[in-house]
This record gives sequence, structure tokens and C-alpha cells, in this order.
Amino acid sequence: MAAAVRGFLVMLALALAFAGAFQLGLAYDRPPARKSLFISLSKDLRSTSPQQVHISLVGQDKMRISWITDDPSPATVEYGTSSGAYSFSANGSVHSYSYVIYDSGEIHDVVVGPLKPNTQYYYRCGFDSSPEFDFKTPPSQFPIKFAVAGDLGQTDWTSSTLEHIAKSNYDVLLLPGDLSYADTNQPSWDSFGRLVEPLASKRPWMVTQGNHEIEKIPLIHSQPFTAYNARWYMPFEQSGSDSNLYYSFEVAGVHVIMLGSYTDFDPTSAQYKWLQKDLKKVDRSRTPWLVVLVHAPWYNSNTAHQGEAESVNMKEDMEDMLYQARVDVVFAGHVHAYERFTRVYNEEANKCGPVHITIGDGGNREGLASK
Repeated sequence: MAAAVRGFLVMLALALAFAGAFQLGLAYDRPPARKSLFISLSKDLRSTSPQQVHISLVGQDKMRISWITDDPSPATVEYGTSSGAYSFSANGSVHSYSYVIYDSGEIHDVVVGPLKPNTQYYYRCGFDSSPEFDFKTPPSQFPIKFAVAGDLGQTDWTSSTLEHIAKSNYDVLLLPGDLSYADTNQPSWDSFGRLVEPLASKRPWMVTQGNHEIEKIPLIHSQPFTAYNARWYMPFEQSGSDSNLYYSFEVAGVHVIMLGSYTDFDPTSAQYKWLQKDLKKVDRSRTPWLVVLVHAPWYNSNTAHQGEAESVNMKEDMEDMLYQARVDVVFAGHVHAYERFTRVYNEEANKCGPVHITIGDGGNREGLASK
């Protein structure tokens, strides 16, 4: 009898919670965009001090550490498992880029490892006098926690989103495109790097590109993705890709595929052929979860961004491959809203299809999709 009463009370609580959420959902008024931010360089930093530090996974046991300095400094990282005690060091490369009248700082990329899983490391970049940073490597097996946010931009909403992410004790962040919203204003890339450094220097951020990363200007700057490719170097070579715009990686039993909405994806394209090969390499006994990220959503009930080729044509060309591979989840951005579908394939509910989730509400300056 007591068990039956407890069961009824649990069901009642769930019913009340659902009813409350349903009423809140009906009454919810999406808030407007918040003001844009610009994070200036700290006056405490020297011209050779590391700034915009962020890390990303490279293979099973390595990490790429990237940072920028205003003036030349060594592409060297010292690191270890105790604060102030650096048992290891690694060297990397330095490059820069130009965009119209803008010249970037010195962009450093250093790969460190092999690293132990689920372990705290301490590191410093460049000169001995540089500040100490720290990061934690992901676990080698389940459970693992991902944070997923698209269309971050640089607004007060972005700051709120980053505060929530920071409290979540996540292992890896996945970002399905539209990072800085620089939109050709290159100093905004520097501002974005400073904004996300407190998080991106501590946990690996794995990203793919969106439409705001294209930054192509007819007759003035014909090369797309210049800043994105220079600043956010992802481990595409390790997955057999020939482009930083699409790649895959594995971590703790999950095979993650990052696709490029704004590069060729038809059956004759390099991306399409790469995806075919990558899906054939998936071993579900080793990585039982198969997750895909793409910027432009293939399924979308909002009025925003309907009928775009990056959504409609890419879905037509690639959906069958993902279905045959039994992909579990597809995350997308672009539409500034949250939406989760039932498992779906070919416009119909299908228990063998992936769950499509739109997560393009990270905090951009354009506001949320409202219809």
C-alpha cells in the first residue's frame, strides 16, 4: 500500500511539473537581443604575453594549445601535473594572416602529449614568465559530459551562456558554428578569443564553421574562412580529411563528426567522399555513440532560415548516409532557438533515425527566432 501511495505521489508530482512547464511554454516570450560586447586587451599583458588561449583534442591522448601574442615569442609549452612544476615541454609552429588592412598577431599552435585521461595539467605558453594555465583531459571511458552551444557571438547573453557552461563540469565543448560574429571586422575575433579564454583554456573546444565564418568580400578578399582556419585549427588530418572545415574525432566511446555546411557537400565533393570513408571506419564496439554536428539544420519548424540550400540540399545529399550509419544525434545551430525532434528520417518519424537538435541560441547579437 505504501509503495502504491509513493508511486502515485511521484506520478502526481511529474504530472504537475509537466503541466507547469506546458503552461510556461505557452506563455514564454522570447527575450530580445542584448548589447554587444568587446573585450579589450588587458593592460597587464605584455606584447609577448599569451592571450586568447584555447585548447582542442588531437587524437586519443594529445592536446593542441593555441594562443596569440602581439610580438614574436617562442612556440613552446611547458606542462606537468603539478602547479609550478613542468616536467614536459613541446614546441610547435607560429603563423599569422592578413585580411584587407588587418594583420593578425603571432598565432601559436603547439601539440602536447601523450597525456593521461581524466587528469589535471598545468601549463605555460612561451616565455618562463608567462602566467600559468590549467586544463583537464577527458575521461577514457563513460561517463563523459559534453557542453553544446551554437551561435555564441559576443553579447551579454553570451556571457550568461558561458557562466552556465562553466558551472556544468563538462569534459568537452562542441560548437556547431558561428563563433565570434566578427563578420569581417577582424579585431572582433581577438575580442572573442579573450572572452572565451577562461573556459577554452581549461577544456577542449571542438568547433565547426557557420555562415558568419565565411568572411568573403568580392574583389577585396576572395578567400573564405581565412580567420577561422588560422585561429581555430581542428584535428582534421588525423581523420583523413583534407580540410579544417570537416573532420571527426573520438573520445571516451563517442565518434563525433563535424560537417561543413558552407563548403561543397554534393556526391562529387571531397567532403561527401570523406564522410563515406569516415562512417565506414566507425566501430560501434569501441564507440557505441555516433554524433554529428552541422551548422544549418536539416529539420526546422521555425520560420527562420527556411529553404536554404545549406539545409535542404545537404540533407538531400547526406541524410541517407547518416541514417544507414545509425547516427544517434545531429546537433545544429543557425536558427536562434532550441528545438528537439523525435527520431526522424526522410521527413517522417523513424525509430532508426537520429534525433535532430537545434541549439543555435548561444547568445548572438541578432536575437532569438520568434515565430
